[in-house]
Amino acid sequence: MRPLALLLAAIAVPVWGQTALTLEDAVKLALKQHPAIEASDAGVKAAATKLDQARAGYLPKLNYMESWQRSNNPVFVFSSLLTQHQFTENNFLVGPLNRPDAMNNFQSRISVEQPIYDAGMTRKAKHAAELGREMATEQGRRTSMDVIAGVARAYYGAVLAADALRVAEEARKSAEADLARAETIRAAGMSTDADVLSIRVHLASVKEQLIRRTNDVELARAALNDAVGAPLSQRFDLTTTLTAVPVSAVPLEEYSKRGLLERPELRQARLATQMGETQASLARSSLLPTVFFQAAFEADRQRFVDRGGANWLGSVGMRWNIFNGGEDKARIEEARQQTRQAQALARRGESAVRLQVESAYLDWKAAQERIDVASAAVAAAEESLRITQNRYANGLATVTDLLRTETALLETRTRKLAAVHDQRLAAAMLELAAGTLNASSDVLK
Repeated sequence: MRPLALLLAAIAVPVWGQTALTLEDAVKLALKQHPAIEASDAGVKAAATKLDQARAGYLPKLNYMESWQRSNNPVFVFSSLLTQHQFTENNFLVGPLNRPDAMNNFQSRISVEQPIYDAGMTRKAKHAAELGREMATEQGRRTSMDVIAGVARAYYGAVLAADALRVAEEARKSAEADLARAETIRAAGMSTDADVLSIRVHLASVKEQLIRRTNDVELARAALNDAVGAPLSQRFDLTTTLTAVPVSAVPLEEYSKRGLLERPELRQARLATQMGETQASLARSSLLPTVFFQAAFEADRQRFVDRGGANWLGSVGMRWNIFNGGEDKARIEEARQQTRQAQALARRGESAVRLQVESAYLDWKAAQERIDVASAAVAAAEESLRITQNRYANGLATVTDLLRTETALLETRTRKLAAVHDQRLAAAMLELAAGTLNASSDVLK
């Protein structure tokens, strides 16, 4: 008995050095250090860089190129001498002109191109990037809500496991008291060994439950640590008690409206529809001509550092995509089908959200009703056990009656704990289904 008692004490009693942790603190801790949150934040920042990439379409493109060439090609030699400012009268001689010696040309070139008109492609690409950033933000909000819901589920599970362990410990103490009472009655000659043995069997069963409950506590605490992103071996003193959430007067219809407005999945679907339309418009813009300005400065030299000359060039040009094998037409059709897909997913998502909200709402109401029923059952079972214990002590009840009432009390207390757990979790899941679950939600207090 002593090793089991020590183990129970180590689990049930806060240890010096443990960190006190409320449910709100657990949520804040998870939002700060959970890997899923870090990954989501990186996704949002990556999407923001696409906006910077799109804005770059308004700015000039500056390039620098360095090259070396060597040849005895007459045209190459003639043009290189000109650009190097090294051309002389001797270079007009027919022999050297037809059969020149090989020569070097070291070329340094700086060029700049500035868009003047791009048929709105940069503006539309910028809008598409903004939509992508908003979609990533909604995905981040969805991840945060999922993490919060996971923490709530794990925290309530850990508290339920600890409370169930305490209920089992109370049942053990009660069974031991019954055993002592039965032995006293047997010593007085008012009962047989059968009663004592029956209670010993019952006590052994309760101890088995204690072992299982102890294991449940350890597993639930490890699951909570995983949910908050902490090492599995870290110990927390859970200070938020498992009490029912106050009944809300908000009707089901209001929760459904909130879900249709606030759920990240639906916002993403609506943004995806806009994205598809923007991509289609961008693809159509690629069919139009673009106008640009170009300027270049060039230096050509026979040796890398001397015997050279420089020149510059300025121009205005136009590009018009007349035909590229039907690629643009295919891109337009792709964007159109993506828009249809997003619209269909949005309609499907709305129906799914309504169903999830209604399911969570009914679960919450059912759990509340179960709490009322279980509370009344616990009170009745406690009184029944008190009466039966007195009757058994006076020889008016059998050991079977006693064990039946002991078992009934343990079961009703366990059912009440489960009902309170389910009610609190259902309240959090209702907020999740409505898209309003966040670190400051009342259901986490």
